[in-house]
Amino acid sequence: MENQIIQQGAEAIILKEKNNIIKKRIKKSYRIKELDEKIRKLRTRSETKLLLKASEEILTPKVIKSDEKSKEIIMEFIDGKKLSDHLDKFSKKEQKEICKKIGKSVGKIHSKNIIHGDLTTSNMILKSNKIYFIDFGLGSISHKYEDKAVDLHLLRQALEAKHFKYWEELFEEVLKGYQIFSEYKIVLERLKAVEKRGRYKH
Repeated sequence: MENQIIQQGAEAIILKEKNNIIKKRIKKSYRIKELDEKIRKLRTRSETKLLLKASEEILTPKVIKSDEKSKEIIMEFIDGKKLSDHLDKFSKKEQKEICKKIGKSVGKIHSKNIIHGDLTTSNMILKSNKIYFIDFGLGSISHKYEDKAVDLHLLRQALEAKHFKYWEELFEEVLKGYQIFSEYKIVLERLKAVEKRGRYKH
């Protein structure tokens, strides 16, 4: 049976093979070959490390194999509902409960200085009432409150754009859950500054 392409982005192609997902980093012809090899190898290594580190705190796909030579990460396939497509289908009460869980998970990874880097409902899967975080391809390790605030800002924008009916109440629930992180007040102060900057840009 042929591998099924389930997503193709600028950086990687995502394939499904039985119960596994294969994330393969794409060659960039505009880059010098040796440099391209190095960048894709380092990004494969970095994402694998982040996934493993995050999995100690929250639910993520299990890493089955990471191959720096082929620039591939093989992970378990999470057979659930992508929140970007399904969050709005739940009752308002359920949506708020889900968002509080999201906030708790973000608080847990931030307490370990893990930055997701692309914190949107497209990168969250709901399975058996539990939330799995996927795609740490833009993630990093950072002690900076600014980077944690930017993570939250991205999530706020995603809720506003995709789940606009109740987005303000939903983001409030995210922040309630986020209070699991002992330094949440400092991050929320930074978030205000980040949002102010965002408004001036438009």
